[in-house]
Amino acid sequence: MSASEPIYLDYAASTPVDPAVADAMTSCLRGECGRGNPSSQHVYGRRAAQRIEAARAEVATLIGARPEEIVFTSGATESDNLAILGAARAGAQRGRHVVSSRIEHKAGLDPCKRLEKEGFAVTLVSPARTGRIDPAAVAAALRADTAVVSIMWVNNETGVIQDVAAIGALCRERGVLFHTDAAQAVGKFPIEVRELPIDLMSFTAHKLYGPKGIGALYVRAGVRPRVLPLTFGGGQESGMRPGTLPTHQIVGFGAACDRARRALSSEGEAERIMSLRERLWGELSAVDGTLLNGEGAPRVPGILNVSFDGVEGESLLHGLSELALSTGSACNSASAEPSYVLRALGRDRELAQSSLRLSFGRFTHQAEIDAAAAAIRREVQRLRALSPASDTCSGRNGRGAEVLGEAGGPGREVWIRFRLQVEGGIVHGASFRVYGCPHTLAVAAWLAEQVRGRTRGTLIPGTPTEWARVLDVPVEKLGRLLTLEDALRECQRQWPTV
Repeated sequence: MSASEPIYLDYAASTPVDPAVADAMTSCLRGECGRGNPSSQHVYGRRAAQRIEAARAEVATLIGARPEEIVFTSGATESDNLAILGAARAGAQRGRHVVSSRIEHKAGLDPCKRLEKEGFAVTLVSPARTGRIDPAAVAAALRADTAVVSIMWVNNETGVIQDVAAIGALCRERGVLFHTDAAQAVGKFPIEVRELPIDLMSFTAHKLYGPKGIGALYVRAGVRPRVLPLTFGGGQESGMRPGTLPTHQIVGFGAACDRARRALSSEGEAERIMSLRERLWGELSAVDGTLLNGEGAPRVPGILNVSFDGVEGESLLHGLSELALSTGSACNSASAEPSYVLRALGRDRELAQSSLRLSFGRFTHQAEIDAAAAAIRREVQRLRALSPASDTCSGRNGRGAEVLGEAGGPGREVWIRFRLQVEGGIVHGASFRVYGCPHTLAVAAWLAEQVRGRTRGTLIPGTPTEWARVLDVPVEKLGRLLTLEDALRECQRQWPTV
């Protein structure tokens, strides 16, 4: 990474591909094993099939499974769908009830929504404020007609580790299939899946320094008849997931699992990453109003999720151009909506929306952590200083009358306060304090310049629609500009009569 590139702190979204993994994939693509279709019976096909089976063994070894219990998929999302939809539909005669949680990844929640449309009942268990699912809450949700339970092992936003052993044991006692999304768990700590009451487990290569587009579903021996496939075709993967297998990606997956297994044999790397997390939290916690999400629960070392009181999350992220990170799940980070995971933990909308997920790993250095901490502290302080909550002085310069116009308020998407200096019926100076998204801040600054030299009757320079066009504001943000207009109208109402 060059000095001009952002510091990468989004390992929970996707880890960088390890160079050794890339070499293994390149060797496969350039070698004879990359030439044939692994379903073909000629020598090239057999060579490809052999490399796939060798990689399958490496994947299985990492989690303590048998090679025949590994089904290759395109990633954890497909594995989640295959496990949840496949198990529920196969078990429909037993019952049409599914149990999951409110803090699952969308790859787990959306299949549950699909099942509801098919007539299944779904119960979503709520977490404690720490982010942990109480096994007793899962037990209370189980019914005689429950077909499958799906609870993720490690939350992708907070890093909180669930007690899958206890939850799985409850399911096994009742003969209910138990699935866990382990995308954020595999490679982070040792796993011996056959020693745990887990029937189905999803994971993916790109969360453990492997390539994107390849994942796996662990299917415990004897469980396959209880899971229906989602697609049909050539019969690959014992008919559970047909389609030509991507040899080079599977080889890369196997190499990534092999390196992860070796790394887990030494505690040094986990301790190093833990020290980076604690160092970063130590720097950020020194800033007043900084809250740790998942505090009090066991968490994986490489994820730190924090919320900042009085800071608008989108503006915070916008100001941190030197860092590559997210406000939550990468699959949902394009939305400005607050994290549903943090809302489920009891955070209010403002705090949930102001969260940052910082995740790091094998290639992260202490200097990057220190630089990230300094950048985040800078932006938090800047945005708080810009907020109306910090506007404690009058700001008068001794010239003319002061006119205040305020709209929105604490806890809302926008809070704006304009302060005008009026003399002789003309605005001679204007300042503002604003809490809002980057577009709101930009328009507020533009308006403060535009109103100078205007009278009461001409104070508002056009309409919010025109402002949006001039400053290229997305249409979905137009409603926020109406709050700025309300503040200027309040200035007109407060305009001095003499």
